[in-house]
Parts: sequence; structure tokens; C-alpha cells
Amino acid sequence: MKDYVLMFRMDITTAQVQPRPEQMKLYMDQWMTWVNGIASSGRLADGGNHFSREGKVLKPHNTLTDGPYTAGRESVAGYLIILAKDMNEAVSIAENCPILAGEGTSVEIRETAGPDQ
Repeated sequence: MKDYVLMFRMDITTAQVQPRPEQMKLYMDQWMTWVNGIASSGRLADGGNHFSREGKVLKPHNTLTDGPYTAGRESVAGYLIILAKDMNEAVSIAENCPILAGEGTSVEIRETAGPDQ
């Protein structure tokens, strides 16, 4: 098995697209069902979390900006580390991520590189 990181992207900066509390509860229930399914199949590795909406971006020459890095309106909202035999299996696991039901969302799947790579 190899470690794969699933990075969850969404618009975390535009106030009007943020879920209402009742929507957030539904989303978190769906999220926990999905994550618990990964865990019960033995595919959940150590590591993973949501990120806060605040942050700083440090660029060359000590240029510092407020807020998370965004591409368009998307920013990495969190990550999860899973175990999969190959990229195809990691993609298959990611396909069921409830975040993909939203607009302007994505899941990036990346294999982690070992210390020799």
C-alpha cells in the first residue's frame, strides 16, 4: 500500500457561498459517513484535517500577504491521507467524496514521495 494525499479545494473566501449552519451539519454528517467508510476498509492513514479560513502567504523576498492562497476562488480547505494500492484505487476512493457535490470544488490526489524521492 502507498500513501496518497487527498487535498480538498473549495471557495472558502466568498461569504455568500458559505453553508448555513443546518447545511454544515448535513455536510459534516455526509463527510463523517465517507471518512468512516474509508477507515472501516483499512484505507485511512494517519493524518488529515480541515484548515482555518485565515492564513498568510509568504513569497520570495519576504513578501507576505494576508489570507490563504487561492486560485480563482478555490483554496485548499483540508486534506486526508489514505492508503491505496495505486493511483486508480486512490481516485476511486476520492470519487465518493461528498465535497464533490458542491460547485467550484475539487479533490486533488497525490502520492506521497518517500525520503529517497
